[in-house]
Amino acid sequence: MRRLGSVQQKIPCVFLTEVRNEPSRKRDCQQFQVVATENVNPSALQSDIHCAVATEKIDGTCCYATTYKGINASQREPYLWARLDRKPTKQADKRFKKYQYSQKTCKGFVWNVDKDFCEAPESWIAAHRVQHENGHPVPDEHGHILGWVPVDHTNKQYCWHFCVVNYDAGVALVLKTHGEDEGLLEMVSVPLADLMEQTLELIGTNVNGNPYGLGSKKHPVHVLVPHGVLRIRKPPPVEFQQLYSWFQECQEGRMEGIVWHCDDGTLVKIHRHNLGLKWPVGDTFLNTRPVVVHVDETPDPDASEKDLFKSFSSINGRLFRCIRDIQFEP
Repeated sequence: MRRLGSVQQKIPCVFLTEVRNEPSRKRDCQQFQVVATENVNPSALQSDIHCAVATEKIDGTCCYATTYKGINASQREPYLWARLDRKPTKQADKRFKKYQYSQKTCKGFVWNVDKDFCEAPESWIAAHRVQHENGHPVPDEHGHILGWVPVDHTNKQYCWHFCVVNYDAGVALVLKTHGEDEGLLEMVSVPLADLMEQTLELIGTNVNGNPYGLGSKKHPVHVLVPHGVLRIRKPPPVEFQQLYSWFQECQEGRMEGIVWHCDDGTLVKIHRHNLGLKWPVGDTFLNTRPVVVHVDETPDPDASEKDLFKSFSSINGRLFRCIRDIQFEP
């Protein structure tokens, strides 16, 4: 499977979609829903979707690992970057929403990138696959310009991103499948250098309503999940009714969605919302898998009791029934 670089503007749905005249379940102020039809997307067929690797779509916030020259750094070092999309100004967004409401579509709206978008931090970079015209990045169909900002201690907005990296040690906290047993998950400390040019999903107590039930308010738990690492061992056929039944009836289908990785590098996905199904669900498939902790970092004597690396080091070697059951010593 290929490593993912910076996020694409949009991963297409595995089925062709249609617009319904009903308020969106996912996006506020969007007066229509985009739902899947029963017709497989021709681009997915062209990329041989039936031979693709199916992986679990994780519900978190997207991150990117690449280098950055920090304020005090003399050279570029491996860094974690947080997703930050440039969004329209209030006036431009008002015009866009009015257009959406009247046309029941996002397509065809004309942006003035010079004037219609909020300023980004100086360190902001556009995602690699964002198209450019006349030197300016082009917004996606939802009116966002996808991009990244480096994660450090100076921005409290990204404090939950910052808690899963230790730049002094050059490591990150990662959840992945165990190398010798795909049914077993592993919480590990990974060199940031090994994650370069990959995208990952940050999940945890304070991300997206915590659908996986990690940690608690008193002891928040967050972790990075590399995209594509959680393979679906017995994926359903790429057929509407079989996928619908799989999500509804199978334990393994209790996930946000599927991302297929095709041999030619193409990615296609399906989200439960595309099928009219509820998310989150109470008992997710991710929480049916045992997890072992392999974090053995030398604790920083000045680290607080809530430092995640220190906390995980205290339970190094422990096996838990699932990630929701991970608890630290009192």
